[in-house]
Amino acid sequence: MGEVHCRRAYYLCHRCGKGSFPWDDAVGLTPKRLTPAAEQVASMAGVASNSFGEAADQVLRTMSGLRLSESTVQRTAEDAGERLGKLLAGGKTLGFPQPWDWQRDAKGRTCAYVSVDATGVRQQAADGGKADGRMPYVAMVYNPVPDLPEDSPYLPSPKATMQARYLAGLYGLDELGLQLRKQAAQVGMERAEQWIGLTDGGNGLENFVTTNFPRDVVLILDFWHASEYLHELAILLHPDDEEARNKQHLQWCRLLKHEGGQAMIAHLKQWALPPRKPAARQKLVETLNYFNNNVHRMDYPTYEANGWLIGSGAVESACKTVVGQRLKLAGMRWREDGTDSLCHLRALFKSEPRQWQAFWQRSIN
Repeated sequence: MGEVHCRRAYYLCHRCGKGSFPWDDAVGLTPKRLTPAAEQVASMAGVASNSFGEAADQVLRTMSGLRLSESTVQRTAEDAGERLGKLLAGGKTLGFPQPWDWQRDAKGRTCAYVSVDATGVRQQAADGGKADGRMPYVAMVYNPVPDLPEDSPYLPSPKATMQARYLAGLYGLDELGLQLRKQAAQVGMERAEQWIGLTDGGNGLENFVTTNFPRDVVLILDFWHASEYLHELAILLHPDDEEARNKQHLQWCRLLKHEGGQAMIAHLKQWALPPRKPAARQKLVETLNYFNNNVHRMDYPTYEANGWLIGSGAVESACKTVVGQRLKLAGMRWREDGTDSLCHLRALFKSEPRQWQAFWQRSIN
């Protein structure tokens, strides 16, 4: 239909010299003169595209006919992410509580999972120079589909898919914990019979789980992070023999998975290392230290018998899809404010769709 022109009243304060359009506020126009719907479309294009330039030049023009500059798309998306961050920091949630139908484990208990990890984002100083990178946290409460035997009476529906809510940004762990608890409450985590905290051995992550979700939570150390120590040790033992290296690593992984961390520690303590391999001996000390510090959450035979996940693939995937696929592409550099605001909005975009809709419908609790 072409352009539609709108005439509205303009008021000027003679004392302060500032003017305003009250109608703009009434209908929700942004400072860039975007309607609420246009703001949502521009923000979605900004977080879903590979760059703000692609969002402005290709996505918006093709799909909506909007002709906005790259800087307008960037500012619009970042403003929306900043507004979302302030709402969450203020203790607000989006929409009404929506309890999930939690999946059951091998013993018929409903299980709820939480996880957290960090990922690096390259930064740029205010003058365009180099700056130290920042590590946004990505946290999630989720309801994964369990891998149960075919004869289990608690097999999930063939149509079942993982449900997840994400939080991401330049958080401190204390603030992140408060916000994740609110998200968990909205999806009815208290109704799940078993809580499971699945993380790697990163500093402070275990305490994060036990502090914020203390109700008999089961702590599980990501199996693949533990096995990476064994892989590095195998490389030092067999630097020139790939077949022997892989065979050794596989043997150790089977022992760890089927007998647990305590058995793995006992096995490594009895291992006779060649005297002329000091690097291997040092790595063995590091591996034993890591395993001893985390053995209380390495009972993998029990976890697998219960049908629980033992790998933190869900949160590692979240780090890639929520942060990496948008903020860590080739040549990208960010300022702190842009990193934080876009992480907030990207986490909302990748969470269940009702969250995104509630934010734009101003359904704030």
